[in-house]
Amino acid sequence: MGVGIATLGEMSFKGGRAEQENFHTYELPRMAGAPREIRVHIIPGDYGQPMGGVGEPGVPPIPPALCNAIFASASGACPSGIS
Repeated sequence: MGVGIATLGEMSFKGGRAEQENFHTYELPRMAGAPREIRVHIIPGDYGQPMGGVGEPGVPPIPPALCNAIFASASGACPSGIS
């Protein structure tokens, strides 16, 4: 989900209106475009509490992580901020 948002998600405007009409025009990521390896690390918390919030909280950091990886591979340095 996060990789699809980072690589395929786009919102464009023309004449003050969004060009994307609805989800029927939204391009979904396919298996061929998925990373070959994904590592998930769930950090243990308070086992006295029911588990929750493991899935979607990991989505927002994916686009900046992807940008950092591309930048680092192209320049050999990791950015310290966005300007």
